Amino acid sequence: MRRLSTDVRRALRLPPAVRLVLASMVLFNIGFYLVVPFLAVHLSEQLHLAAWAVGLVLGVRTFSQQGLFFVGGSIADRFGARPVVLVGVALRVVGFVVLGFAAELWSVLVGAVLVGVAAALFAPAVESLNAAYGHRLEADGVLRRTELFGIEQMCSRLGSVVGPALGALLLTVPFRWTAVAAACLFAGLWVAFARLLPASAGVTGGAPTLRVVWRTVLGHRAFMVFVVLCAVQLLAYNQLYLMLPEQLARSVGSQAALGWFFAGAAVLVIAGQAPMVGLAHRLGHRRAIVAGLATIALSFLAPPLLAGTAGLVVWVGLVHAGQMLMVPPMRDVIGRLANERHLGAHFGMLSTVGGLLTLLGSSGVGWIYDQVDAGRVSSGVPWWALAATVAVAATLLWFCSARGRLIAAGPAGSAPAAHR
Repeated sequence: MRRLSTDVRRALRLPPAVRLVLASMVLFNIGFYLVVPFLAVHLSEQLHLAAWAVGLVLGVRTFSQQGLFFVGGSIADRFGARPVVLVGVALRVVGFVVLGFAAELWSVLVGAVLVGVAAALFAPAVESLNAAYGHRLEADGVLRRTELFGIEQMCSRLGSVVGPALGALLLTVPFRWTAVAAACLFAGLWVAFARLLPASAGVTGGAPTLRVVWRTVLGHRAFMVFVVLCAVQLLAYNQLYLMLPEQLARSVGSQAALGWFFAGAAVLVIAGQAPMVGLAHRLGHRRAIVAGLATIALSFLAPPLLAGTAGLVVWVGLVHAGQMLMVPPMRDVIGRLANERHLGAHFGMLSTVGGLLTLLGSSGVGWIYDQVDAGRVSSGVPWWALAATVAVAATLLWFCSARGRLIAAGPAGSAPAAHR
């Protein structure tokens, strides 16, 4: 708790633009977790869609969001963060309203795409701003960039505490009004960004063309290998939105505890992120990232080995522990591999690859659950499949980075002078 309070005080002393970005992370996630974790419940119980259709909607939402991050990040690199953020937030307002009132699969898909495209615009722009601010703060000896990324994760999870808790309380309210409430929250965010985000945010002299940005990113082989292997953690994490409600319904008979799972995980990240950043520094970037992936792979073994709610609790806890360990150093490596240029496109590519993997993986997992229901495969098959997939990625990343060319970072424990 002492480390947590220290990070809070440090965040409050950061420059105003950085504080705005961090505050937006809290509110983004309140709105997101108010709706998305409960979307599968709405689709299956109220719209009576089959498991494959639920998996398709969730996969399309993720792919249209994270799958288009590369495009959204490239646009932010080209035109600056502020206009891209404003357009993206406005689209999310419309998307939540459409999603709330959709009654057929096609209209649900339209709403899911709008919600996803919106985030594909504003999220990489905000991420690139935070990465650039972190680079400057580290150069000035204020704090490590990985520490800023850790604070960002904590702010995101603070919103994740409030969002699922509100969503759980609103399960008795028609889903459309929950979606409208989230739309109103994002409308307020639009006003805040319009008034407080500097017009110069993310704008650099001699803005590159999109062709230059895309050629730079796609031609960087080491970066692309790193991104493909690390993106598997996004596939794994997004199964919380499909496999958790599905497994609660199968093992407990009710999805009422869904919101409390997400709230508990958020509390875990808020309390544990700072110590995990310290552990990552002691391990070094390479070992921390691979160990995080390995922890996520191990997490998928818990539900088939531990009966009932216990297995789900262990799974959710280990998934988040792995992310806490690997995400801050992973994002720092992306900035280093990008040579601190075209950050929106580089960070966007990670989510684009992850979105594609999630689209394929979520549809596949939904299909496997249909096979489980038909009695063709055992209930543990989806869990073993995800565990094997993430384990393979961790193994490949370890061997591909053996010569230090892939993960180029300072020695474990290195820090700005102010923290030595």
